[in-house]
Amino acid sequence: MSAALISDAAPTMFPRSAGAASAASSPRLHAVPPLPATARVRLRLTRRGRAVLSALVALPLVIGALVFALNGGGAVATSQQTHVSFQYVTVQSGDSLWSVAERVAPDADPRDVIADIVSLNGLDSAVVSPGQQLAVPAKYAH
Repeated sequence: MSAALISDAAPTMFPRSAGAASAASSPRLHAVPPLPATARVRLRLTRRGRAVLSALVALPLVIGALVFALNGGGAVATSQQTHVSFQYVTVQSGDSLWSVAERVAPDADPRDVIADIVSLNGLDSAVVSPGQQLAVPAKYAH
């Protein structure tokens, strides 16, 4: 930065003649030291400021999640009840689900029949016992 020049002389309306100027009446100029450069102040966030900022950022996310969770989308349910017709088959000694599936639906793929039997009866495994009653969808029963 450069030094600024400041004059102590008062401004006049009339020009001065060269001979009239004396050392006492001539304006005195002196240099003013430059102002110290101020350092840039870095913005600091306090712990509370960070917490408030985090809360303001997280608030819309939490509200959106709650709205989505509570709304849950529309269910595709109807008031009409579907009627599944089925027949019961008794498991014989030595039978497996595969043999039961082949017996009730010889023309169908046994894997599809087994999947339907397991689903309809709520079985946890493919193990069946002699004398056990299994519901078989009517489309397979003959």
